[in-house]
Amino acid sequence: MAEPVRTDVVDGVLVVTLDRPSANAIDVATSLALYAAFARLESDPALRVGVVTGAGDRFFSAGWDLKAAAAGEAVDADHGPGGFAGLTELFGRTKPVIAAVNGLALGGGLELALAADLMVLADHAELALPEVRVGVVADSGGLLRLPRRLPEAVARELLLTGRRMTAEEAARWGLANRVVPAPELRSTALDLAAEIVAGAPLAVAAIQEVLSATAGLDVPGAFARMRSGDLPAYARMLGSEDALEGPRAFAEKRSPHWLGR
Repeated sequence: MAEPVRTDVVDGVLVVTLDRPSANAIDVATSLALYAAFARLESDPALRVGVVTGAGDRFFSAGWDLKAAAAGEAVDADHGPGGFAGLTELFGRTKPVIAAVNGLALGGGLELALAADLMVLADHAELALPEVRVGVVADSGGLLRLPRRLPEAVARELLLTGRRMTAEEAARWGLANRVVPAPELRSTALDLAAEIVAGAPLAVAAIQEVLSATAGLDVPGAFARMRSGDLPAYARMLGSEDALEGPRAFAEKRSPHWLGR
C-alpha cells in the first residue's frame, strides 16, 4: 500500500504531498505521517520552509476520513502531537509553512490550510467547512482560526451554512496570498518559499515567535510581551552574528551570507 504522505526537498524547502486517492482524506495514520513531516521540517537546520499540498488537481483534502469514521474511528480520536493533520495543534513552530491548495479544501482540509502560515490557491480551488451538515463542528481549528482571518460575519456565515468559498472570494477577503492557474501552483508556492529562504533564518524564527506570542494583544501589550525577555528566538536574533552580517552586506553592496547564529 502506498504511503499517504510523500516528501521531497527543493533548495531548503520541504514539500509535503498528501496522497490518498481519491479525495486525500485524513485518518489517524495520515495525521501521524503529516506530523512526522512537519516535525522533520522543524528539527532539520537545512530545511527553512515547508509547502503542503495535495496530489492531483481535484482535492487538496476532503478533510476527516468519513469512511474511517464509519469503520469506528472516533470523532475525538487521538491524531497525535500535532493534532488533526499533524499541523492544526502544532504550536510554537519557528519555520513557516505554505499551503498550496490544489483543489477542494473541505472541512479538515481547510483546517490544515488555515494552520499554515501562508496560502496559495489554484484558481479552481474551493474552500468550505461543511461540518455542520454532518452533525459536528470544525473543532480542529476552523471554528477558531477562520474568524481571525475573515470578517466575523463572513466567517460565521461559512461556519453556519457550510457553503463553499471560491478562490477569487478568498483572495478578495485576504485569506489567500496568491491565486494562480493550477499549472503554476507548485512553482508559485516554491517561489514564495524562496523569498522567505532569502531572509535570515533567525529573523524568520523571531517573526514566527513574536507573531504567535502577541496574537490578540493590543499594541502596548504586544510591545511589553516582545520586550519581556521571555521570547528566546527574538533574543537570539538580536544577539546574532546574522544581525551584524545583514547591515554589513548592505553597506558592501553584496548578498548576505547567513550563518543562522
